[in-house]
Amino acid sequence: MAANAHDIEVPNGDGVIIYYNFTNDSTELEVTFRGDNYISYRDEYTGNVVIPEEVTYMNSIYKVTRIGNDAFLECSDLTSVTIPNSVTSIGGSAFYNCFSLTSIIIPNGVTSILPETFNGCVSLASVTIPNSVTSIEAGAFEGCSCLTSVTIPNSVTSIGSRAFADCYGLTSITISNSLTSIGRSAFQNCSSLTSIAIPNGVTSILPETFYGCSSLASIAIANSVINIEEWAFAGCSSLTSITIPNSITSIGDYAFAYCSCLTSVTLPNNIMSIGRAAFEDCFSLASIIIPNCVTSIQESVFHNCFGLTSVIIPNSVTSIGSGAFYSCTGLTSATLPNSITSIDSGAFYKCSGLTSVIIPNSVTSIDIYAFAYCSSLTSVTIGNSVMSIGSKSFSYCSSLTSVTALNPTPIEITQDVFTNRNNATLYVPAASIDSYRNVSPWNEFGAIAPIEDQVAYRPVIE
Repeated sequence: MAANAHDIEVPNGDGVIIYYNFTNDSTELEVTFRGDNYISYRDEYTGNVVIPEEVTYMNSIYKVTRIGNDAFLECSDLTSVTIPNSVTSIGGSAFYNCFSLTSIIIPNGVTSILPETFNGCVSLASVTIPNSVTSIEAGAFEGCSCLTSVTIPNSVTSIGSRAFADCYGLTSITISNSLTSIGRSAFQNCSSLTSIAIPNGVTSILPETFYGCSSLASIAIANSVINIEEWAFAGCSSLTSITIPNSITSIGDYAFAYCSCLTSVTLPNNIMSIGRAAFEDCFSLASIIIPNCVTSIQESVFHNCFGLTSVIIPNSVTSIGSGAFYSCTGLTSATLPNSITSIDSGAFYKCSGLTSVIIPNSVTSIDIYAFAYCSSLTSVTIGNSVMSIGSKSFSYCSSLTSVTALNPTPIEITQDVFTNRNNATLYVPAASIDSYRNVSPWNEFGAIAPIEDQVAYRPVIE
């Protein structure tokens, strides 16, 4: 038998034994578990438990002011608890995994809902948070899958990480206007949540805050927000459009990945960086304008954006990352500015709708598979500064009939750069025809002709 480390045990008015520890120099009481550890006994509290405001013990009266850490932890048959107004503090994990608890009223006077207080209360359908509460801490309501709506009072200034994560039944939440911080993954996997308004005062949407909120169709972001961090809205598959305010300067990795119904995004001119795979698998995204402050199109940023038909890349961009437009099968045109110096591996891999591309004179390197499997690509113009073209850069471009190389000196390439070269004409400066005819595999094109012979030839503008 475990030792009785709780200080006293006293039945309430219903005859239910409640265990207490003395606090505040033994002048007050906190409700606790039975024994010396929360696992000393299982289910010491069951059914309906009414906590009294005062307890008479040994001819003395003590006020009950606290519910201690782990007090009701894993009391799986506890169905309801009445907490008196005398209680001003509820400890961390106090109701952790109380699977049968259906509702709770937090008394006015409690200032903080501590970490994991109601974590795993899968039957909790109703909670009343008073105006005295200023913070809801990490994991406070995590896994409360029956919770359908929550009103967070204006007194609350912070919501901790994973505070409402995995609340699958949560359809609406009213957020305090006083809120200044929302923790990482705070609403992750709230798959029934349909709309959210980020209040003025919040400066950053942290990683995974709304990850997996698959019913989220409406998002209002306040002008106070300056960063949307990685995975913030990933998997919000019901989101169709979003306006990102001018205050935002960066969008993190995978921020909107897997938002499969997202058709349009308005990016403000102040955006300086768009993270890796930020819009990956946004299958419905039809158009996007990249602002002038962006200097790099990151890796896989538009990977599998099948609906994207055109993209304008501003003059501020100097590089296009690996797989940036991988499998953008609807992309028919891409304007590459003269600021770009490199096109990384697989940047336009499997862009099967792309018909032509002009690589400007600013580009010095084209990495492996950059335009591989662009099956509709008929013409390519390669600027005169390109010094390296990676293996299979234009492989399996089955419709390719015209390649224009502006460099007067043929650069060294491997046999697999242009796998369809036998059926294509290579256009080069007239004075360089003999040079190209003497170098393999350039001399394996179906024909080599001077650039001046091209129909509607237009030189690359510096």
